Amino acid sequence: MQFKRSAVLVAAAAVSALGLTACSGGMDTPPAASSSAPAPSSAAPMTTTASAASGEFGSACASVPKDGPGSFAGMAKDPVATAASNNPALSTLVAAVTKAKLGDTLNTAKDITVFAPANVAFDKIPKADLDKVLADNATLTKILTYHVVPKRLTTADLASGNFETLQKGMVKTSGSGTSFKVNDANVVCGNVQTANATVYIIDTVLMPS
Repeated sequence: MQFKRSAVLVAAAAVSALGLTACSGGMDTPPAASSSAPAPSSAAPMTTTASAASGEFGSACASVPKDGPGSFAGMAKDPVATAASNNPALSTLVAAVTKAKLGDTLNTAKDITVFAPANVAFDKIPKADLDKVLADNATLTKILTYHVVPKRLTTADLASGNFETLQKGMVKTSGSGTSFKVNDANVVCGNVQTANATVYIIDTVLMPS
């Protein structure tokens, strides 16, 4: 009788131990599943960042500095007039904006598009004519504000559009892929982001009617 009672106690203890092990395994399963769940959501922002970083296009983009304040990443941190001042290809435009005292206006504007003439665009204008414009603030302001649209434009918007500018005149855009025109100017480096603007660098100065 004593032997049988001992055997029963040993068996009961074994069953109890197995039960505890099974319960322990069941409790561990949910945390394991939840610890793996965040992986997809943490991967998503990486895809978005990569996509945004590759948005610039155009032959003139190659001349943009690879790092520092004048790089695409650097320009994205500054308001548009400040960002342009760090880009060597826009030095004539920056001088014109400074002369017209429009720097603060552009820097404090919210969500705008700037069609920014590169230095080569100003080189197309005879020096005597350019000097005359730079000396006349009213005319200079009229021309510069004609290059600004009071909302951010995407390449989809540029495909076929007519947009009112800060000067109140209209600019016409057309194109597809990485080839776009603004009136008769070609976009040579597009979709450049600054803190408050989207910039399309163009090869010709736009003239309002």
